[in-house]
Parts: sequence; structure tokens; C-alpha cells
Amino acid sequence: MTIEVLAEKGLSKRAIARQLGVADRTVRYHLERKADGAVDGRKGKVRRAAEHADAINVWWQDKLRQEQEARKRRDPHARPPNVLELHEFLRDEHDYEGSYKSVLRFVRDTYPAPRRRTYRRVETPPGAQAQTDWGEFPRVDVGDGPEPLHAFLMTLSHSRMTKIVWQRSEDQLSWLSSHNAAFRGLKGIPAVNRIDNLKTGIARGAGAWGVINPTYRTYAKSVGFHVDACPPRAGNAKGKVEAKVRLGRLRIHPLDRRFAGIEELQAITDDRLDAWSRTSICPATGKTVRESWQEELLCLQTVPVLPEPFDIAINRPVHKDCTVRFENRAYTVPFRFVGRHLEVRGCSGRVQILGDGEVVVEYPRDTEERILIDPECYEGKATDRVLPPPPLGRMGRKLQEICETPVERRTIDLYAALAEVAR
Repeated sequence: MTIEVLAEKGLSKRAIARQLGVADRTVRYHLERKADGAVDGRKGKVRRAAEHADAINVWWQDKLRQEQEARKRRDPHARPPNVLELHEFLRDEHDYEGSYKSVLRFVRDTYPAPRRRTYRRVETPPGAQAQTDWGEFPRVDVGDGPEPLHAFLMTLSHSRMTKIVWQRSEDQLSWLSSHNAAFRGLKGIPAVNRIDNLKTGIARGAGAWGVINPTYRTYAKSVGFHVDACPPRAGNAKGKVEAKVRLGRLRIHPLDRRFAGIEELQAITDDRLDAWSRTSICPATGKTVRESWQEELLCLQTVPVLPEPFDIAINRPVHKDCTVRFENRAYTVPFRFVGRHLEVRGCSGRVQILGDGEVVVEYPRDTEERILIDPECYEGKATDRVLPPPPLGRMGRKLQEICETPVERRTIDLYAALAEVAR
């Protein structure tokens, strides 16, 4: 076909051969066949799948009936017959040895094309929704040679204002820390955040039937937004942020230069997005993206004190010794929480324990010690529900004093006092 088109445009046979990288005789052969009116002999052959035409027709009609019933139930998963499933059916049930392409050609020749799928275009009101996604950049040089980087994107659906946060990973800590940075950059919290079905957001399933990741659910509840997962294989369901992934590639050009560090890349990204927002027009308002965003700020929730990013959030009971167990370690908490369940969060390098919605105590994470004690947790007045533990005796106080005194500063009198207590 290419040879015929180039010949119609007036190119010589030698020029066509040079351009296509083939021999001159190849070009002459195809042009001579066309001039002689030769026909491709493969067009008249019977499709191999035609041997099973009756079985294919029964299967096809059954799938069409299932689709119609699903549409009557308004099932969003209703879809037309799938040729790949048909090929598997023929191979398993009728020992079909032909290829998938042979079945596809037979279906195209025999059955009409499926009806086109349409979707509804929706413009959300100010402050109602943000859309979130990741962009992959495989070779970005941020000082140590090319390496894969991940661009977290959050776009306000109404104004199209966008924040991009660069990360080296897409794990749970990066996911939540990127949310914090995006909310601070956008200066507000929308009512709903529409996400893809990634594991840091949706633990099982997909779309409206998916189970939200418990850690992400806890984070969303703390910050004050609802999680809305897209249906599977529906890129148009979050098309506004999908478009901004392309914007990041075109505006920032992260593959074209070497950066001193990820901080420099982040600063350049912020500057270029700010310049873009001042000139680009928001389709919903007809104003610039920045002007539309400034109006939308009035409809966004105020950014609260954002929680420390965490990859584990779990409820644990407080035992009688005023400790909670987490990751094979025991951590003391204020005695007034004994008998209750507290939320324990595993953060980057720290463990936070929350009670009544606030962090009541925190410790270093992944320590060699298996028991971490804060003596202040045992102090305080009794409550109407819990009594404080008995105070340390004389021996306990002296041992505590020795423990808190560096070895080089301990006097002989201190040990003598300890011996006196022991008598």
C-alpha cells in the first residue's frame, strides 16, 4: 500500500526503494501486480473458525442476551461479547487449534460491530472534587544518574488547579506524604478525592465495590474528605488529572536535563505550574486557572493540622500495665487510657499513639528495645474510671536515679545509699 501511494505521488521506483529500504525489484514487482489487476489469494479463503460457526453463534447470542439483561438491571459492568473469551471457549470446549486472530477475523466478517460506548461529561461545582493519579518517569537525573521517579498529581476538578509532588516510590508513606504536600499547595481540602484502584488506596476490588485501604481510610477521616474510586478500565472517569500527567511531561521536561536534587526538580515544577495557571483558561469558568482557583478557595475546607504520613494504622487495647503492643514491641501510654482501644500509627521512623483524636505519646520506630517506657505515663491524678499505678518505692526511686545518671558522674555515695535502702 505504501509503495502504491508513493508511486501515485510521482516518486521514482528507485526513490521508493531507497526510502523503504527494499530492493528496486521489490517495488517493480508490486507495481506490476497492481497494473495487471492481481488479487490477493488470501481474501477468498474460508476462515478456519468457520468450522465451528454453529457453536460460535450459540455462544455469541447467549452473551448478547446476558448483556441486555445486565443493562436492564443498570449494571455498570454490562459489556458486549469478548472475542478473547470466545477464543478460549473454542479452545477449551471444541479443541480449536487456530489463533485468536483467526477468530477475530471470522467475527468481524459475520457479526456487526458492537455499539459505541458513550460517557457523560460532568463539570463538578467548586470545592466538590479533586482527582489524583501517579505519572511514571523512568529516567530522571536528580544528581546520581538516571533513575525512575514518580510524579503524584492532584487536580481540582472545577478550577483545574494542579499540584505535582515528586517521589522515589509509590508506597504508603509516599502516597500520604504526597497528599499532605498537595493539600498544602492547593490551600484547601475538597469534599471528595477521586482515585485509581491502586493498593495504597483500594485494598480489594475496584470502583464503588472496592474496599478502601484501612490506612488510607483512617487518613481521609482525619483530614476530612471522602474517597471515590474510579470504575476499572475507565480512564475518562478521571480525565482531568489524566490530562495533567501529559501536562507534566510537556511543561516540565524532566528527561531533558540534570537536576541538582529532587528539591530543585520540585521547585522548578512549582514555578512552571504557577506560570501555566496564569495563562491557561479553565473550561468551566472561562477565566484563567489561577483566577478560577482563587474563587474556588472559598468553597474548600481549611487545611487542618495534617497528620504525619503513616503506612500502618491499627487499633490496639491498653493493658493493665499501661502498654499497647505494636510490631512485637510494647509502648507505655498515659494510665487514664487503660481498658480502652487506642489508634497506633506506624510513621516514618516513629510510632504515634492517638487518643481522643490527638497524639498522646510517640516513640522511635523499629528500635532494638522491645519495651519502651515513658515514666510520665504513670503520673497524674486518678480519674472516675482508672486509678494511677502505685508510686515507686525507695529502692525503685534510687534505681531510677542511678539509671538516669551517666556512669562517669555516679558517686560512691549513690551506691552506698542504694545499699542502705536494700537493708
